[in-house]
Amino acid sequence: MQKKTVGRDEKRRRVILDSARDCILKFGYGKCSLEDIAKQAAISRPLIYRKFKSKEEIFGAVLEDIFEAQYRAAEKALAKPGSKREKLMSLYEALLLDPWKELIVDAPMGAEFYEACSRVTPEIDEGRRKIQLKYTQDVLGIKEVSEVFMLAVDGLTRDLPAPKVLRRRLEVLIDRFVRD
Repeated sequence: MQKKTVGRDEKRRRVILDSARDCILKFGYGKCSLEDIAKQAAISRPLIYRKFKSKEEIFGAVLEDIFEAQYRAAEKALAKPGSKREKLMSLYEALLLDPWKELIVDAPMGAEFYEACSRVTPEIDEGRRKIQLKYTQDVLGIKEVSEVFMLAVDGLTRDLPAPKVLRRRLEVLIDRFVRD
């Protein structure tokens, strides 16, 4: 009996997170309501409150879910053989390029989603940056160089470029940082 409950709870949590992600990307964080999420998930608002205390908590869980998928992809990229350049490109494909199109460019409220990540849940964004620094340092070796690289990557995204443009910018940046 308890196994069924755990499985059902996990499925409900997944439905809520997927629905919240869809609603936030469609309407924006500010305009997305718990009612919107409940409708999208085909569940009641009280059921959402049984799983999450607030919209902020749901948003944080959505981000953590997105980041966990990126971390798994990043670890696979780092485990593959290759030059520093290849590893850094594969790493940033997992951390930046792959999610960029879906979450930022193709989403109606992608720019607002991007901005809300650091504003609504700064502690989660800070944790993501620490993990990204660790992964980057695994490739580049030196912490200060890795920090500068990450700051430069942040600059590549400021104008919310098209995926092709962002990829090309990243390639140029990596060529400047890595000499294999």
